[in-house]
Amino acid sequence: MVSGCAPATLTPGPDGYSLRPAVQAERRSLELPGFGRVSYYASPEGTGRPLILTHAVNAAASAYEMRPVWDMFVGSRPLYVLEWPGFGSSDRPDTPYTPKLMSRALLALVNQLNSEVDVVALSLGSEFAARAALAEPRIKTLALISPSGFGTPTGASQEASEQDGGTSLFGFLSAIGDPLFGLLSTRFVLEFFLDRSFRGPVPAEVVDYAQQTTHQPGAKFAPIYFVSGRLFTRDAYNRLFDPLTIPVLVLYDQDGFVSFENLAVFAQKPNASVVRIPDTDGLPHFEKPDEVKAALSAFWSKAP
Repeated sequence: MVSGCAPATLTPGPDGYSLRPAVQAERRSLELPGFGRVSYYASPEGTGRPLILTHAVNAAASAYEMRPVWDMFVGSRPLYVLEWPGFGSSDRPDTPYTPKLMSRALLALVNQLNSEVDVVALSLGSEFAARAALAEPRIKTLALISPSGFGTPTGASQEASEQDGGTSLFGFLSAIGDPLFGLLSTRFVLEFFLDRSFRGPVPAEVVDYAQQTTHQPGAKFAPIYFVSGRLFTRDAYNRLFDPLTIPVLVLYDQDGFVSFENLAVFAQKPNASVVRIPDTDGLPHFEKPDEVKAALSAFWSKAP
C-alpha cells in the first residue's frame, strides 16, 4: 500500500461528483467487486454496435483524453467512455492496482451493456483492452491509438516492468509518494509531459482538466503503480496482441513514451490494420481528428 494523503477540499456537483464532467454526457457508475465504484459516461443514442472508449494511464489520466473521439461519434451510435479504476471519477482507494483489475473494469462494463461492442483504447489502455478482448467474445473489434506493448521499453517504468514487474521501483516510489505526486501534479510538470504528446501547442483546456483530476482525493495511488511499471504487462506483444484474432486497428506516428518495432510484423496478420497518422506525437485524435475519424470509420465498415 501507499501511504495516505490528505483529502482535497472539493464541492460535489449536481451529480455527486467533485470532478467536472470530461464529456457532455450522463455520468454513470458500476460496482466492481473487491474494488468499488467505476465511473463511465453514457450516450445511448444512435444506431449500430455500442462503442466503448478507454483512456491512457498517467499521473493525470481521465476520460477527457478521449474527448475528441467522443465528439466524433456521439449521437451516431451508442457511445460509452470508461474511466479506469483509480482515475477520473472512478474510486481511488489505496489498494493494489494491476492490469487484471483494469481489464476487469472493462469486462464489467461490457457485461453491464450485455451487448457486442467495439473498443477504442489509448496508450497503456490498449494493453488492458487487449487482455479483456482475449477473455470476452462480445468485444468484436479493437482500435488502438499509440498503444504501448508493440516495441522495446522506452522509459524507466516500462524497463522496471520488464526487469522484475516493477517491484523494486514500487518500493522506492511508495516511500516518497507524497512529494513525488506533488511534483507530478504541478501545472508546469503536467504541461511538460503533455508537450511530448502534442506536435503543436498543448491546449490550455487539456492542462486545466489534467490539473483538476490530479487534485481529487486519492489521486496519487494508481499513478504510483503506473510510474513503478506495475501496470505494464511484460512481453505484452506476445502475450496480449499477437494472440488476438478479432479485427485490430493500430493508429500511430511518433510517440515519446512508446515504440512500435513490432508493428511491421503485426501488420502482416490477416486481422490487423495499421494506419500512420503523420505529424502527430501520441495523441493524433487531438491534432488530426479528421484523419483519425476517417481511419476508424473505414476500419469498422470492413469489420464483421
